[in-house]
Amino acid sequence: MELPVVVRQALGETAGEVSLRDVSQARNDQLLRMVLLSDEQGNLQAVCRQDDLLDINALNKQLRRDLQVMKRRDQVRVQERAGLAELPALPSLTGWPSVVDERVDSLPAVALSLGAQNLAMVMPAADFRALTANAERAAFAVAPETIAVNLDRPERDRDQLHSAIKKFTGLRIQQRLEDTLELPPLPETAQRIIHLRVNPNAVMGDLVDIVESDPSLAAQVVSWASSSFYAAAGQVKSVHDAVSRVLGFDLVMNLAMGLALGRALKQPQDHPEGYVDYWQQAIWQAQSAGILASMMPRNERPAFGLAYLAGLLHNFGYLVLAQVFPPHFKLVCRSLEVNPGMDSSVTEHYLLGITREQIAAELMQNWGMPDEVTLAIRYQKNPDYDGPHCVYSKLLWLGRQLLATRGVAIGAGDEVPPAFYASLGLDKARVEEQFEELVENKASIMAMAGMMTS
Repeated sequence: MELPVVVRQALGETAGEVSLRDVSQARNDQLLRMVLLSDEQGNLQAVCRQDDLLDINALNKQLRRDLQVMKRRDQVRVQERAGLAELPALPSLTGWPSVVDERVDSLPAVALSLGAQNLAMVMPAADFRALTANAERAAFAVAPETIAVNLDRPERDRDQLHSAIKKFTGLRIQQRLEDTLELPPLPETAQRIIHLRVNPNAVMGDLVDIVESDPSLAAQVVSWASSSFYAAAGQVKSVHDAVSRVLGFDLVMNLAMGLALGRALKQPQDHPEGYVDYWQQAIWQAQSAGILASMMPRNERPAFGLAYLAGLLHNFGYLVLAQVFPPHFKLVCRSLEVNPGMDSSVTEHYLLGITREQIAAELMQNWGMPDEVTLAIRYQKNPDYDGPHCVYSKLLWLGRQLLATRGVAIGAGDEVPPAFYASLGLDKARVEEQFEELVENKASIMAMAGMMTS
């Protein structure tokens, strides 16, 4: 295949030195990416190795600017003007000022992905340096292998959390985590539901009483049951009707719990561009976890309600981070935007020394939430976790990958090995089919998420 005309023109005399190969055959440590940034001073292109974390804060400090990722609609316009679905890491395509990470210049060769063609242009590093001779050089990228995220040592979570608080807030470390974090106590509705969950004599009327004691919650449960997603026969007129006829005891209990906790913390004003919002992520993951749990062999199947609740609360740490580290939450958002292919845990550990999963699990444990949910949240980024209640964290991990590969913007995704499906007793083909149907039903998911904020 020949190079696109616009790319050949941008390469100039070096075009003859470029070799084309399948992107999967290019060396990962030589693949480059280009991030389009902007601020009040204008546009800028930043080039670094594809897998490196682009430290936007370090770049801004060095350049004395306030750059952040260019809005998606503006990026699309740039691509359309160039006639390309995706811009390779070739700054001369736009002619904008550019900055290249110093690590790139130490490579023997570089590879520039052509995106839609699934091809990469490989050229000697000397040629790339010549093409970018007018670009500024700076040190602003970090190799991910140098960022040691704590995926499997929960005994260190409290110390890491305290270190992060001291580093960023200077607060005195107090005895109780809730006091240290200045977080509200577990909401009364959630407390009552937890007590109801462990009560072997609980009946539907007990749950209806709890939900009806909170008018806002009651309205949301009725709206949920009335949605087109459940296609209830006849009008849903009461909480009792929603529980008994449409949603069921277990689902309402967990919906109420998720809503109560989600409302305990304010939704952050800032958010990373390109990601779906908190409640959309919550509903996508809750539905995913429920689907996967129901597809497992009956004798290995986890509790549907707990799987659903774990999905609903999987991103609760996002809200906590926004409240605990408000000045630095902005840095997290900007870093997620310029590193969309990198898991949020890597970015958060690099910036804060703690991840949203760690901090949320600590809080859940102090609040006395079910172990199944607490451990699912803590280990959802670690597919190799094999400890107590590991099935719940594995369902969250798998659901994330299946959604991410289908274009649901909830974060970076990884390839799922066939053995992972087998370990859960799942049929890959059937799972893929179910998730295609789920994503096709996007409008209903959006509507359900909207109900959570009404």
